[in-house]
Amino acid sequence: MNAALPMPATHRPGTARAPWLLSAPVFLLFVCLLLVPLALTAVLSFQVFDHATGVKNSFTLAHYAAVLTDDYYHRIFWRTFWISALTTFICVLVGAPEAYVLSRMRSPWRSILLLVVLAPLLVSVVVRAFGWSMLLGPEGLVNQAVRAMGLPTMRILYTETAVIIALVHVMLAFMVIPVWTSLQKLDPGVEDAALSLGASPFTTLRRIIFPQVLPGVLSGSLIVFGLSASAFAIPGLLGGRRLKMVATVVYDEYLHELNWPLGAAIALTLLLANLVLMLSYNRVLERSYKKSMG
Repeated sequence: MNAALPMPATHRPGTARAPWLLSAPVFLLFVCLLLVPLALTAVLSFQVFDHATGVKNSFTLAHYAAVLTDDYYHRIFWRTFWISALTTFICVLVGAPEAYVLSRMRSPWRSILLLVVLAPLLVSVVVRAFGWSMLLGPEGLVNQAVRAMGLPTMRILYTETAVIIALVHVMLAFMVIPVWTSLQKLDPGVEDAALSLGASPFTTLRRIIFPQVLPGVLSGSLIVFGLSASAFAIPGLLGGRRLKMVATVVYDEYLHELNWPLGAAIALTLLLANLVLMLSYNRVLERSYKKSMG
């Protein structure tokens, strides 16, 4: 008597649709909260704006032409990208060694240092920006220390330096955590083998450790650059009204000038420029990673 064999899981009815059904709520949420607002913003960016009557339902490319041809917007985009790039570079220089030290520490010091790294994320960005404004102001602790050393008062607040300092403070955790996660996957025996074969600690760090944590550096760099380029609170509070970045210009166009189509065009231009720069950076680092790993 032959017993009926159970049907393989891959041939059961509805099995092929199960992944799609399980991911449908997340996909629907993604469409509603990201794709639909982006599509509406894109439609808005092509509409005509009249200062007397407001937004008109007519097609125009004038807003994108203004963004791409006006030197005013060129300077703002250039300032935004070089501040974001410098912030990312400083976070790599500080965050990668910090993550390496963190991975080599033992409990309870590892947990304490990890809490110190993550603690700024528990405080509002606005609160941290106000804190830096009090530290870097004319009568702040920094200038008090400078005057105590007999030096003249420095103008730091409402400059690019103040914006970069605060951005590094906010974004550093987004660099440390991906690098630290990559270091957790690294086999300590590989490092010990390199040292036992006569490699110096610096050579081991450069040729053994760094190539394997490069994906963590890549992930952290992309996160830091993207968040820095779109930051609003810190440039708005520490940069002042004269030091404009793209996010503050979008804010002004939406709420001060009420020119929503131009604000939408600037925002989408920033998004596309960010994608191009980040994808190019990703490709360059991936090639370097594949080359170093053979």
